[in-house]
Amino acid sequence: MKKIFWFPALAVASLLAAGGALAHDDAHLDTQQAPHGGQLRMAGVYHFELVLDHGSPEPKDKPVLVYLTDHAGQKISAAGATGTATLLSGKTRATVALTPDGDNRLKGAGTYASTPGLKAVVSVTLAGKAPEQARFTPLAGAAK
Repeated sequence: MKKIFWFPALAVASLLAAGGALAHDDAHLDTQQAPHGGQLRMAGVYHFELVLDHGSPEPKDKPVLVYLTDHAGQKISAAGATGTATLLSGKTRATVALTPDGDNRLKGAGTYASTPGLKAVVSVTLAGKAPEQARFTPLAGAAK
């Protein structure tokens, strides 16, 4: 008589199905409280949190910060990383070089207007890894 090992197969199938349920998209991340008050996005196996100045809508030199974590929220070292943030607001475009600044943070500065329509594309290359990219609308919920 053959034994049917359906329980282990069922358990594996359940775990595989749960993996899809645990995945999250940008809409889900927008419901989460970002640790530094920015906007969270997925970038491959990482999360990027973009933090911009919410102040003046006038274009002026302002900081750009990107925090790096894994999907569990654990810090990813920024040592040896390089990056850029391209900020688009109306017809204005600014490209900001990002360099390591602390444990899991990249920092730069650029001239941009803090408006709700601002869009950003962040590209980060961690040491020894392929580049990862994420798109943001970091001030979309900001008061006008």
